[in-house]
Amino acid sequence: MTKSDQSGPPDSPTRRENAHLPFRAGAMLLIAIAVVFVGLGWHSAASSDSDPEAELEAAQSRQSISAPPASAAPDTSISVPTSGSPAKSSSADPSRPEVCVFNAGTVSGLGQTFTKKVDDLGWETAEPANLQSASITENTIFYTSRQQDDAEQLAADLGGDVSVDPRPSAFSQCQGGLALIVVTR
Repeated sequence: MTKSDQSGPPDSPTRRENAHLPFRAGAMLLIAIAVVFVGLGWHSAASSDSDPEAELEAAQSRQSISAPPASAAPDTSISVPTSGSPAKSSSADPSRPEVCVFNAGTVSGLGQTFTKKVDDLGWETAEPANLQSASITENTIFYTSRQQDDAEQLAADLGGDVSVDPRPSAFSQCQGGLALIVVTR
């Protein structure tokens, strides 16, 4: 018996069925891959953490704030700048808290620009720093319960285009001062 005898005539059902086997196997493989990707996507969505506090804490751990010089004492008071801070204008009101400016945007030099602007408005400022955070999408002032009036005044001084929010518990920078996080001009 020859090979062609085993498979039958060219238009026989057995020969046509054998010709479709590679297509069926390919289709099954594609379906299996799709099921795996759907499962991975569902697992990723189900296990993601959408807690803003946790996102802020994660951003805090990734931030790139330059450390003060080893000889400089950390600034824990409201009106006394660290030795690394720039000279302040004499018009700064000592009863106001210090303002720490954090650049969380993609514009280089934005923190320095806002620090100068806040300093020119008569507020005492610390050295600007960078903050990496995906959860902060607009210019924001963080305040403690004692600082709400000062935060609202700073927002008004800046033209009102800044949101004013209570300081999240995970945000530990700028203790004793107002944190101004800038994202856009």
